[in-house]
Amino acid sequence: MKAYAKTDIGSKRSMNQDYMYCNTEPVGSFQNLLIVADGMGGHRAGDYASRLCVETMVQSLEKRAHKTPVSLFEEAVTAANKAVFEESASHVEYEGMGTTVVACTLEENTLYIANIGDSRLYLIRDGIEQITDDHSLVEEMVKQGNITESEARIHPQKNIITRALGINEEVQADFFEIDVEQGDVIMLCSDGLSNMIEDDRLFDVINANNVEDSVKILIDEAKKNGGYDNITAIVIEPQIEEVNEC
Repeated sequence: MKAYAKTDIGSKRSMNQDYMYCNTEPVGSFQNLLIVADGMGGHRAGDYASRLCVETMVQSLEKRAHKTPVSLFEEAVTAANKAVFEESASHVEYEGMGTTVVACTLEENTLYIANIGDSRLYLIRDGIEQITDDHSLVEEMVKQGNITESEARIHPQKNIITRALGINEEVQADFFEIDVEQGDVIMLCSDGLSNMIEDDRLFDVINANNVEDSVKILIDEAKKNGGYDNITAIVIEPQIEEVNEC
């Protein structure tokens, strides 16, 4: 597996509330682990929420084994939600803080994904496909047919999310499993990237560059397009071994 990760404060924000984790080596029973979290909350609450979420998930996964990847992700998400919620409830300066999170691990040729909020995971193959669903107000409006995807991108309420980790005592994550093929590329990103660059452009850049250059080019373009939010991206080449049939 090849992977490259980068986070950037963007052009308008005074603080980076995104947090990421990119490890191509084993973490507990996982062979690799990649996470992007986008925190929210006043003062320094957002950056603390995203960091606490990621660190708690990693600690949970390091300690647990001998379960299915989805079960392990469920336990890690539950632990992270508890940690963020309890910190928010016990410190007035962290009141109301929360975070999105998208995480994945590759086991042989299957990618296991957990998602809460509007950070995304894309599969780049013959085209580009968003695997995760945004838990956002505008996504609900798109599903109901009230607005188009193009209108959602510029909608004034596009930053309102309907599900976040740490806001409530319990949280429900979405889980996905996808088969990965030789030549596929995976990208995890915060909305600071996906809101600034169209999917077709994401595909063109990733399809034409290696993982490191792809991340650097996309973050630079997001900043040139406004850079209104923090920007984080992880691009992965799984490098699946092909099996020749007899």
